[in-house]
Amino acid sequence: MTPGSNIPLSAARVTVDVAAPVRLDVSGLLLTADGKVRSDDDFIFYNQPTGPGVTYRSGGGTAPDAITVDTGAVPPGIEKIVVTASPDAAGQTFQGIEPTATIRNADDNSVLGSFTPPQLGTETALVVVEIYLRNGAWKARAVGQGYANGLAGIATDFGVSVEEPAPAPVAPPVQAPAPVAPPAPAMQAPVAPPAPAAPPAPPAAPPIGAGKINLDKGRVSLQKNQTVSLVKGGRPLLSQVKMGLGWEPAFRGKDIDLDASVIAYGPQRNHIDSCYFGKLSILNGAIKHSGDNLTGEGGGDDEVIVVDLGRIPQEATGLVFTVNSFSGQKFTEVAKAYCRLLDAATGEELVRFDLTGAEPQTGVMMAKLIKQFSGEWEMTAMGDFVKSRTVRGMVKPAAQSL
Repeated sequence: MTPGSNIPLSAARVTVDVAAPVRLDVSGLLLTADGKVRSDDDFIFYNQPTGPGVTYRSGGGTAPDAITVDTGAVPPGIEKIVVTASPDAAGQTFQGIEPTATIRNADDNSVLGSFTPPQLGTETALVVVEIYLRNGAWKARAVGQGYANGLAGIATDFGVSVEEPAPAPVAPPVQAPAPVAPPAPAMQAPVAPPAPAAPPAPPAAPPIGAGKINLDKGRVSLQKNQTVSLVKGGRPLLSQVKMGLGWEPAFRGKDIDLDASVIAYGPQRNHIDSCYFGKLSILNGAIKHSGDNLTGEGGGDDEVIVVDLGRIPQEATGLVFTVNSFSGQKFTEVAKAYCRLLDAATGEELVRFDLTGAEPQTGVMMAKLIKQFSGEWEMTAMGDFVKSRTVRGMVKPAAQSL
C-alpha cells in the first residue's frame, strides 16, 4: 500500500501489527465522526489492552505489538480506529527506522495488505493505518502521518486526556468534605516498561516480517513477509534484474508443469497488465518472460522474468510474481519451490526466498516489488497460496496483497 491508498476488508476481524528494527509501542484509538474519542476508555494500549471491539497484544520484544479490530463488535457511533506506533526508547525518532504495518485476517493470519510509511525523519510517533467505516463497509487506509511530540501528542490530538504524573499533594486537615461528583478518570501518558538489566542475546534470524534491510551486505535470504529495499551503497537499484522461479517435482519421475507470471498494478491497485507464457513482453518491453517450462526437471531456474526497473513506466508501482499449475497439480506435489532476484548484467544473486510450506492449492503468490515515493523498489517475500490455475485468477488476490 502507498500513503492514502485503501483496501476493502475481506475479514470481519483484522489484526494490524507494526514491525521495525527496534521495539515499538503500538496503540489503537476508537474515533467518532468528529475524529475524537468518546472518553479515555477508547485509547487502547499496553496499560489498557481491551476496549469495545478493539484489543492490544504485546509482542514481548520478540514479535511486533498488534491491534486487533473486531468490526462486528465495534459500537455504533465509532467510525474509525487509528493504529499508532512510537519507538519504545525515550526520545528516539523514526530516523533510519522503517516500520511496516501488516494487516491480517485475525482468524487465519493471512495477509490482507502492508504499508511502510516513506521518508521518515524526526517523528517520534506515527498514525500508521486506520480501519474505517464507509457506506456500511469496513476498509483499511495507509496514513503515515508523523508527530514530533510522541504518543502523547497523538492522544491529545484525538481528545484523550493526558496528564503527566505529579507529586502527591500534602494532605489537608481532616474535615467533612462537601459532596461533589467524582472526577472523570484521566489517561496517564503511556510510560515505557523498565528496561531489563541486560538485553537478551539477538535471535539467530530476524523475526518473520520484522524490519527491513538493503543490499549493502550482499545476498539477502528472506523469510516469509520480510522486505528488502533494493538499494546498494545508498543508491536505488534501477538496472535490469531477473526474477528466477524454480521448482522440482516432489515425486521422482513425475513431471510438474507450472507457469510463472508477473502482474503489474498502478498506485490504486488497478490492474495494468500481466506477463506470462502467453504474453512474453509487457510495459513496452520493460518486463519480458523467458517462456514456458513444461516439466520442472533440471537444475537452475525453470522460468525467468526480466525486469528493467529503470524503464518501468510511472503508472506501474507494484509487481506481483506468481506461479500457477494450469494442469491442476497441487503445490503439495512440488518440492524446492523458490524465487530469486539476480543482477541481469553480472548474474549475481541479490535476494532469495525459498518456499518452506505447501498447501493443496494450484496457485501461489511468491513475491512482490513495490516502488516507493523516494524512487527505490522494495521486494517482499509472500508465499501465499491461492486457488487458481491461471494468472487471470491471480489478479484480484494479488491486488489485495499490495
